[in-house]
Amino acid sequence: MKTSALIGEPQAAAQWGASYANHTVVDMVLPDMLHLIDPHWYQFPPMNPLWHGILGFVIGCLGLVSWTGNGVVIYIFSCTKSLRTPSNLLVVNLAFSDFLMMVIMCPFMLINCMHETWVFGPLMCEIYAFAGSLFGCASIWTMVTIALDRYNVIVKGLSGQPLTIKKALLWIFIVWAHAAIWTVFPMLGWNRYVPEGNMTACGTDYLTKDWFHKSYILVYSVFCYWLPLFVIIYSYTFIVKAVAAHEKQMREQAKKMNVASLRSAEADKTSAECKLAKVALMTISLWFMAWTPYLIINFSGIFETMTISPLVTIWGSLFAKANAVYNPIVYGISHPKYKAALNEKLPFLACAAAENTPPADNQSQASGATTGSTEKA
Repeated sequence: MKTSALIGEPQAAAQWGASYANHTVVDMVLPDMLHLIDPHWYQFPPMNPLWHGILGFVIGCLGLVSWTGNGVVIYIFSCTKSLRTPSNLLVVNLAFSDFLMMVIMCPFMLINCMHETWVFGPLMCEIYAFAGSLFGCASIWTMVTIALDRYNVIVKGLSGQPLTIKKALLWIFIVWAHAAIWTVFPMLGWNRYVPEGNMTACGTDYLTKDWFHKSYILVYSVFCYWLPLFVIIYSYTFIVKAVAAHEKQMREQAKKMNVASLRSAEADKTSAECKLAKVALMTISLWFMAWTPYLIINFSGIFETMTISPLVTIWGSLFAKANAVYNPIVYGISHPKYKAALNEKLPFLACAAAENTPPADNQSQASGATTGSTEKA
C-alpha cells in the first residue's frame, strides 16, 4: 500500500491517508521526548514516508558536497603559502564553520529520517540544536567580517588600516564568542531547544506562548539576522559604488586622452575588483535566500501569522543548511589563486583553468579617487 502511494496512485494514496486518520505526527516520538513536544503538532497527521526519504536524500547530498567543498577550501588555503593572508583567515574560518555544521547535522538527520523521528534522546536534541545555531551564527558573522574587510580595502583604500594576522584572529575569536553566547541562552532557560515539526531535527522553540521565551527569538533575530544583513548590504552597496565610480573615472580619462584604455597590467587588478563585487553580491543573495525562510517560520510561530505544518519546517531547515554548500563553490570560483592552487594540488576537482597572472594577495586597487596597496581577500 505504501509503495503504491509513493508512486502516486490516487486510490492507494487515499487508503494511506485513511489508515492514519486517527494518528498524528507525534505518534512515533519516543516517550522520553514527549515533554518537549508542543501541543501544536498534535493536530497534524503523520508525514508520508516519502518526505522522510526525500529529506534524507537531500541532506545526504548537501552533506557530501559541503564536506568536500569546505574540506578542500580549508586544505588549499592552509597548505598554500601565497594564500596565507589575514583576509583569507576569515575565508578559512567560514569554511571551517560550514564544514562542522554539516558534520554534526547530516549524520543525525540521515539516521532520524530512517526512523522517521528523533531517536537520540533529549540531551542530544539540545546539543544538536545548539551546534546548528552556533555554526550558523558563526558563519553569518564571519561573512560580515569578510564584507567589512573588503569594504576597508576597496572603499577606504589607503585611509583604511590594513588587516593583520592578529586583528583577523581577534575578529574570529569575537565571532565565535558572540555566537556561543547567543546559542547557549536556550540551554540556560531563555527559550529552549525542541524537536521541529517533522520530528527528525531540533531547533529553537518558536511556538511557546510565553513572551519571555518569545523575546529570545526577537532579540536573537536582531543580532544574528537583521544587524548582519544591514552591515553586509551597507558594505557591498558602497563597494559596488566605489568600483563603478572608479570604472567611470578610467573611461572619462581615456576619452580625454583619446585612447581606448588607460590600463594595461592594472586592468587585471581592476577587473578582479569588479568580479569581487559581483561574487560578493551573489554570496549575500544566496545567504539571504538560505536564512530568510527559517526566520519567516520562527516569526510565524511567535506571531501566529500562519499555520506551520511539519512539511513547512522541512523546507526552512533545508534552505538554512544549504548555505554550508554555497560558500566554498562561490569562493572557489572567485579567487584566482585558489583556482590555481586547486588545479595544482587537486586537478581532478578544478572546475576552471587557473588564470595565468592572478593579482597579488597583498595588493588591491582601491576604487574611487584613491589607490594603494593593502590586504585583500
